[in-house]
Amino acid sequence: MVLVTRLSGQQLVINSDMIEKIEATPDTVITLENGANFMVLESVPEVVERIKNFRSSIVRAANFPELAESGGLLRAVPELAAEEG
Repeated sequence: MVLVTRLSGQQLVINSDMIEKIEATPDTVITLENGANFMVLESVPEVVERIKNFRSSIVRAANFPELAESGGLLRAVPELAAEEG
């Protein structure tokens, strides 16, 4: 699910699996598989980035469920790599 903003300023959550296409006309138009269209304030690259982030969060949660449950973030810990070497 991705959060976008309609031209009116109203926020909308869209199921990214249902998106058929995203166009810049010059406003960004998101077309769903059922034919529904939404004009949003975000740019095409911004919407694509939000979709990538959402899908990445699903993969992270599947691979690291303990972090997903605690709301923690994955991050590199350079101190551990230095200590091991």
